[in-house]
This record gives sequence, C-alpha cells and structure tokens, in this order.
Amino acid sequence: MSWDAACPPDDIRISAWGWGRVAVRAALLGALLLCGLALMLPVRLVERPLYGLHRPWTPYITQAVCRLSFVIMGMRHEVQGAQMTEPGAVVANHASWLDIFTLNACKRVYFVSKSEVARWPGIGFLARVTGTVFINRDPREAKLQQEVFEARLLAGHKLLFFPEGTSTDGLRVLSFKPTLFQAFFAPALRESLYVQPVTVLYRAAPGQSPRFYGWWGDMGFGPHLVKTLATRRQGCVTVIYHAPLRVADFEDRKALARAAEAVVRAALPQDMLAAGAAYDAKLRA
Repeated sequence: MSWDAACPPDDIRISAWGWGRVAVRAALLGALLLCGLALMLPVRLVERPLYGLHRPWTPYITQAVCRLSFVIMGMRHEVQGAQMTEPGAVVANHASWLDIFTLNACKRVYFVSKSEVARWPGIGFLARVTGTVFINRDPREAKLQQEVFEARLLAGHKLLFFPEGTSTDGLRVLSFKPTLFQAFFAPALRESLYVQPVTVLYRAAPGQSPRFYGWWGDMGFGPHLVKTLATRRQGCVTVIYHAPLRVADFEDRKALARAAEAVVRAALPQDMLAAGAAYDAKLRA
C-alpha cells in the first residue's frame, strides 16, 4: 500500500458508544472468522489430496463468511451487472482492505496479492488458507509470475488482482500496470480467456467524508478497522461488473490493460471524481 503517503487521512474521533460498537462488532467478526476457519481447514484437508489446485468446496465457505461480515458491520453490499461465466480473470480498482470482503462476497475468486501480505499477522494466514496467489512485484520475476498465473488459470481458477498496484482513497482510478496481464497471452490460454473489469464504489454515510472507507499511504490496518467498526451509520459498497474483454481481441498486455482501466474509470460517478480533485487541490495549496 502506498499511493500518496503525503495525502493525510481525515481525523476521526470515536465516542464511548463508538467503542462499544467496536467491541461488539469485533467480537462477532472474530467469532465468524474462527467458525469459517474451523470449517474450512478440515474440508481443505480432504479437498487438497483429491483435487490439488482445484477447490470445489472451500470457496463457498469464504464467500459465506464475507457476506455475513457485511451484515455484522451493518454495511450495505450491492451488485450491478453480470458476472462472467467464461474462463479468465477479474481486475478491479483498489480502495481498501475491505475490497477483499467486498469481492469475495460476490464471486468465488482467488486474489493475487503482494508477497508481504503473507507475513501480516492474522491476515496473511487467512489469505493463504483461502488460496491467495502471492507474488513479488518485481519485473525481474515476470516470467515466474506468468508461470504461476498459467498454472492457476489452467486449473480453472478465477484470479482477481488490482492492476493499480496500490490502494487509494476510493475517489480515483490510477493507471493500470500491464505486467500481470502478460500471462493471459500465453499460447495455451490466449484464445480462450477473458478479463472482466470491475468497478468498486464505496459510499460513506451522510455527513461523513467521501473517502471514509479509503485506505492508503501510511494508514495502519488496526486504526482503520476500528474506525470502520465504530461508526453508527454505515455507508454502502457497490460492485459493478462490466462486459468481459476477450484477450484474443487485443494486440498485447498493454492494450488490454489500457482497455480495462478505461472501463473501470468510466464508471466512477462525477461527484466522486470532483471530490478527489478537490482533495488534490487542497493538498497542492
């Protein structure tokens, strides 16, 4: 996570009632995650020797846990558009750690994440259990990353990654890095794969900052989680599935990345873009 560490977050004060909500929601979320793990681990012990990379059962557990998490937080979760049925991958803009729950709640997918996440306490373990693909964002390892992607795609996995390479305040879409798109152009995959662009929109509750759910720069996971759980009135998140892009219709990875980026950015409402521009102007002043 980086984007712009110089862009300061909004100052949020938590009331006594807010801390009470944190305690209750955190306890319920913790219990939910533990129950999910208690169910997933023994199922995976059976699933792995029988199916290897294929996971016919455990993704349903992940999806159920993520859907219930929004119920506990009191946050609306909405979906627009149709999820593709073709083989391939999903690419989305990246605004928060909440994206993991947001996108897993909609679709049985396997996230692609930077290797550092595997070492994060708690989150790293959950990511490994749910089949996350860990990579080093190093151009020198592009060939190895391509081989890992190809193996997962050939196994029928729907991979999901954030081509921006970092999270933002949710009010903008950064340029899509084309490196990870290269795997889709492998001779064994190119003619059959599709890439579905997805726009994720977070709307804060009335009276809150429009970037309330954004997570960027030097913001710690713990404080952001506490802030999110403490708020009385939650906002909503909308996931917009766009028409899939056929890989074979594009000349190379750069053309495919540009096309996906344009589709994702075009779905950002004008009021969000204006709010982002206003924050940028304030920072430059």
